Amino acid sequence: MLPTTHDATVQAQWEMSSVRRARLAAGEGLTDAPGSMWALVADGAVAVETATGQRPLSAGDAVFVDARTAFRLVAAEPAVVLVADLRLVVPAHRLPSPLVVTAFSDRHRGVAGLVQSCPIGDGRHPSLFVTSYAGLVGAAMTCSWLEDEPRDDGAGDEQVASVVAALVARPGEPWTLDRMAGLAHLSRSALTDRFRRVTGRSPMQVLRDVRMWEARRLLGVGGQPVTRVAYAVGYGSVAAFSRAFSSWHGVAPHQWRGRSAGRDPEQGEAQPGGDGGSGADDERRRDPVGVQQRAAHGGAERDGHLERGDLQRHR
Repeated sequence: MLPTTHDATVQAQWEMSSVRRARLAAGEGLTDAPGSMWALVADGAVAVETATGQRPLSAGDAVFVDARTAFRLVAAEPAVVLVADLRLVVPAHRLPSPLVVTAFSDRHRGVAGLVQSCPIGDGRHPSLFVTSYAGLVGAAMTCSWLEDEPRDDGAGDEQVASVVAALVARPGEPWTLDRMAGLAHLSRSALTDRFRRVTGRSPMQVLRDVRMWEARRLLGVGGQPVTRVAYAVGYGSVAAFSRAFSSWHGVAPHQWRGRSAGRDPEQGEAQPGGDGGSGADDERRRDPVGVQQRAAHGGAERDGHLERGDLQRHR
């Protein structure tokens, strides 16, 4: 279970399953980048290309790109890059994507030294070890961003923090937007507005993310039956859970578990370029601008469907 909080601050929850070293020739792109990526340039120079433009990074710089942002990472000169499949499960701030932190290695020598000297990804490290990596890297990126661009985005919102803590502690309960709003003593619209201001996501999106994290954890622990996992994370039927899981991860629950056999239980989505990669992920690498524009066009509609249809899918 994810850690919980009962104070007035939303506690960010990060996860990752691997950190690896990639060597790129000048002009070469990172073809097997994870869907949600953190990268630290150990040597040389690279550029991150998204629909909004190109961000150059030199040795010591780091970047985080979330799973909703289409991107390419291309070497401007021969480069060595540390790449991690860092994912933000529960956001405490509305982080930009891409989030670039210059001089990361100088500003966070301990974190950078740990990541460079002890890459992970062989599936043999304990869950707590891998989770600690994720928390350290995520916290360092967030702290640097707040230092560079101080802002008041409502991260100390007590109502939002209390709802997030409840979702994290009890993801299997029959949560609805009405119930969350009642817990916070707010209207549905007020709660949604405050969630978006603090986390950049709606309440139902945060619930989905927490449930999918817990589902991945349970599927990777002791081979629990898919039926048990479905009910444990709040779905009323295996069919509804399988549809939601497949939509989010690109593979069915039993396929994800089979492909994750022997790897750390914390591991998240199957990554492009591996045996679980999806065609959509491959397309985003080839044409980040086109994919991002299409995603922006359909994003509001998908979010609306999530808000209206989440309860029905869980019955």
